[in-house]
Amino acid sequence: MLKRVTLTICFFIFITGIVHAGVIDSIAKFTVAKVLQSNMVVQQNKPFRVWGTAAAGDIIELQADWTTKITRIKAGPDGKWLGEITVPAAVKGSFKPHTILVKHKARTEKFDNLLIGDVWFASGQSNMEMRMAAVPGWGTGVKDFEKELPLANFPHIRLYKVEMGIEFQPQEEIKGSEWEVCTPKSAAGFSGVGYYFARELFNRLQIPIGVVGAAIPATAMQNFTDINVLLGDSVLKRKYVDPYVRAVDSIKAKNDKRTTLASLNYPGLVYNKMIYPLRNLSIKGFIWYQGESNNEDGKLYTRLTAASLAGWRRDFGQGDLPYYFVQMTPYKWGKNDSTLNWYAKFREAQEDILKIKKTGMAVTMDVGEPDNIHPLNKKDVGIRLAKVALHETYKQNIVWCGPHYKAFKVEGSTVKVFFDKKTIGEGIKTIDSKPPKHFYIAGADKKFYKADARLSGNAVILTAPQVKLPVAVRYAFINAPVTNLAGSTGLPAVPFRTDNWDN
Repeated sequence: MLKRVTLTICFFIFITGIVHAGVIDSIAKFTVAKVLQSNMVVQQNKPFRVWGTAAAGDIIELQADWTTKITRIKAGPDGKWLGEITVPAAVKGSFKPHTILVKHKARTEKFDNLLIGDVWFASGQSNMEMRMAAVPGWGTGVKDFEKELPLANFPHIRLYKVEMGIEFQPQEEIKGSEWEVCTPKSAAGFSGVGYYFARELFNRLQIPIGVVGAAIPATAMQNFTDINVLLGDSVLKRKYVDPYVRAVDSIKAKNDKRTTLASLNYPGLVYNKMIYPLRNLSIKGFIWYQGESNNEDGKLYTRLTAASLAGWRRDFGQGDLPYYFVQMTPYKWGKNDSTLNWYAKFREAQEDILKIKKTGMAVTMDVGEPDNIHPLNKKDVGIRLAKVALHETYKQNIVWCGPHYKAFKVEGSTVKVFFDKKTIGEGIKTIDSKPPKHFYIAGADKKFYKADARLSGNAVILTAPQVKLPVAVRYAFINAPVTNLAGSTGLPAVPFRTDNWDN
């Protein structure tokens, strides 16, 4: 009898141990995506996605304090789970903090001090990454950061910075900072463009704004693009994939990312590390500042951007998310005259991106530094991106861009240039009270000469003694033209040309 009892007890202990070990193993497998944290902004007016891992078949419960509904999700056979919480619209001037509970067995993750507002995804290369404050050995900081940072106390703006890096395969999890309340300290290490963009939106909208910064210097557009998207387009494959695959096969075999990082031309590496892991994050849209590393691509950049953006929109699965980008500032890629204009053609290719729905462009022709590829004025850049968003996404009745070319008229040897009335505000002007700069005209011989320009009402009058019968006009169509023509609000005129000649 005693032997039977002893065996029964031993069997019970054995079974209990197995069950207990199973519970521990199940709990150990439970994770919530690292980007989901306290202090973050929860995207308003659309389902907020919460995701992670657990043992297959485990049940996870989601509970937000703004609703009585409890969302229950079962982890799939692969251990992944994803649930959605309905989120109401943000209320102007209301900054009530909220809480979300994520429950799994005996464990509960609590995210508090959450705000309901809009989350924007800020990406690109060094000019987007450029931080507000100076970093010894890394960057100079943006213009006037010493004066601006002490004012950066915005408790309803939240900032998240993705760790820079590359991977040869798409990653499920991100590496990044913690979501931080915007203070002088947190803003100091954040993107200057991202900070000023968020500040302008917050001041105008009075709703919480979150910005996810995912930028990395020296990178080309193809690095941010799913390589499978490039492989699906024979032209993009030939240009952006084929030249690099063979060259890095030995590096890839060794997984030596440091060597590859020295030449960030291999497609998809940044996408794998810094974009793909965030695809489930509920956001409002994208802002983008990049192009220096693709400046010789010309019209192909438009095609590349369209493919890259289509891939991002597919991954994030939230429809045609807005995409607002910065047109490249003036920079001296070689001699700055009318015969060298590949950078101008690149800007032209950027403008062609506007043919894609829900896109917008911030023009920076007046704030560039021809001898500095990293111009310090990031305040105007961020504010101009915000103006585009305010007009296009938030439907505010504001002037969001500078004068945009509409037509020209030739009268003898004189040219009269007209601009779209919707883009000039109350009229055109020059920001320095001097005659408009960087206009060129040409005759049938296709030779462009610098024009004398003057304002006449809301038009610009052009003449050049070498051109008796003008047939074409170019404005700021050279590599590094720091311009002075603007609308009444001070936003700079958009570069243009009326010809399609190759010279």
